[in-house]
Amino acid sequence: MSAGQLVTIIKSPLRVFRKLYDWTVHWAKSPHSYWALFGVAFIESSFFPIPPDVLLIAVVMADPKKWWQAGLVCTLGSVCGAYLGYFIGWGLYESVGKWIVETYHLQEVIELVGRKYAQNAFITIFTAAFTPIPYKAITITAGLFKISLLTLTIASVIGRAGRFFIVAGSLRIFGKKISDSLEKYFDIFSFIFVLLLIGGILALKYWGK
Repeated sequence: MSAGQLVTIIKSPLRVFRKLYDWTVHWAKSPHSYWALFGVAFIESSFFPIPPDVLLIAVVMADPKKWWQAGLVCTLGSVCGAYLGYFIGWGLYESVGKWIVETYHLQEVIELVGRKYAQNAFITIFTAAFTPIPYKAITITAGLFKISLLTLTIASVIGRAGRFFIVAGSLRIFGKKISDSLEKYFDIFSFIFVLLLIGGILALKYWGK
């Protein structure tokens, strides 16, 4: 990964996360919050740049007692969206897939994932599903390399559910403190997220060497 790509990865989320966080407050308090959560999780698995965790946090904070429902909706949306990403890689890579990859500068990630699939497709998918690695890179590449849909489904369910239920459950337990801290130190948390993203990519890169 080049220095320019790292700069792009770092700067882009920091510019948009603040606006997105404010936008999620509206959806979290609307009667359509769960549909919005499902939709964001669905499209993030194939082409949308913002992780569904942002809206998940807002939805759980609006009604902490339903944290498990929010986690479930987010998981279902993300796994269902994985099939769209798979289809793009399987049948539309030259037209749609390449555009998505180039738009988000995922060329090296796609190549890396392709090599890792040859070692262990299940671990590769699970790692990306559980960490901040761009999940769209995993789903599109799974279709491109004709990875088993069963493998994609099981690894995605375990990884996505593990991630989203941990986020939602943590908010149920420490909700007020987390919410106040997130609001006060939003830029810091955004930067930490980007560091985790880079760390996840590096972990995937050097896993199995």
